[in-house]
Amino acid sequence: MTSTPVLGLYIYYRLRADLDADIAHASVRAMQTALEQATGIAGRLLQRADDASTWMEIYEGVTEHAAFMHALERETAAHQLADLLASGSVRHLECFMEKR
Repeated sequence: MTSTPVLGLYIYYRLRADLDADIAHASVRAMQTALEQATGIAGRLLQRADDASTWMEIYEGVTEHAAFMHALERETAAHQLADLLASGSVRHLECFMEKR
């Protein structure tokens, strides 16, 4: 019997240089709160140690990948996170699962 893989999602991006980091932080945290309410998965937010404009969101324990991705896209759009990105930057998504 094959079990559903448990995924970890890692999303990284660069913020606009002219953006107030506190406003960006509040926007991402509000999106993560809404996402957690919709999916039950709490996100973490990290900032690159040597580049304060590079952030990473981490979501672990994702078993319903399609449903989670739909909720993530919906909440990202609802909270206008694309407006936070540096010119030419995108939200890069990487998915990993445990090696067995």
